[in-house]
Amino acid sequence: MAEVIIVRDAREGGEFVADAVIDLVRARPGAVLGLATGSSPLPVYDAIGRRAGEVDLSRVHGFALDEYVGLPEGHEQSYRATITREVVVPLGLTPANVHVPCGRVEGIRTAGEEYDTAIAAAGGIDLQLLGIGTDGHIGFNEPGSSFASPTRVKTLTRQTRRDNSRFFGHADEVPRRSITQGIGTILRARHLVLLAFGESKAQAVASAIEGPLTSSVPASAIQLHPRATVVIDEAASRLLANADYYRDAFADSSAWQTR
Repeated sequence: MAEVIIVRDAREGGEFVADAVIDLVRARPGAVLGLATGSSPLPVYDAIGRRAGEVDLSRVHGFALDEYVGLPEGHEQSYRATITREVVVPLGLTPANVHVPCGRVEGIRTAGEEYDTAIAAAGGIDLQLLGIGTDGHIGFNEPGSSFASPTRVKTLTRQTRRDNSRFFGHADEVPRRSITQGIGTILRARHLVLLAFGESKAQAVASAIEGPLTSSVPASAIQLHPRATVVIDEAASRLLANADYYRDAFADSSAWQTR
């Protein structure tokens, strides 16, 4: 089962995961990180940025989870622009070391296979950051996605487009398709760290951690991973039946990120 860590708030969760990332980079200066976008990983990036002087991140490699298909080059809401703005620049990563799936329509048929090949050539992902959608998706793997899926193009659900409309102004402006690391790709990372904060994520979190293993809740695939850590705040833990056990297990644990 996943290790579940319940923190007071998103800031504490961000500091907690930042410790793991910094420890990883100290041990492996050329570590490979899986980079998520959205609101959930922002506290991690903010915490690492505040502590960037503690470790040299210039040799770190990064692979983003996904990208919209068909957005104009340089669009401010593309994940290439978002990763550059929220991760590469503030953390001092080397731009050439950070990769995002190609969302150009030209060549889209082979873009997924090429991305998985690039991840493998880098040695695989050491630590993959994940958020979770309100419908339980990870990356843009919508409900019904195969647990063995590679990086490929997916059509976004209406709910995902509504959820992401806050970045665009209106749901009709959100692209209908994305290219995303598949669940099979994600499960090959050596350590998964899923973050969720706020009551709106409580049902998805409970379904992913304590519900059945089902493609209807793509995030439930983390139950298959030998080293998955879920970091959530009190609000997101509200529907967990075993919350007290998770607190007790963590209180009896040490150095969670090294296990």
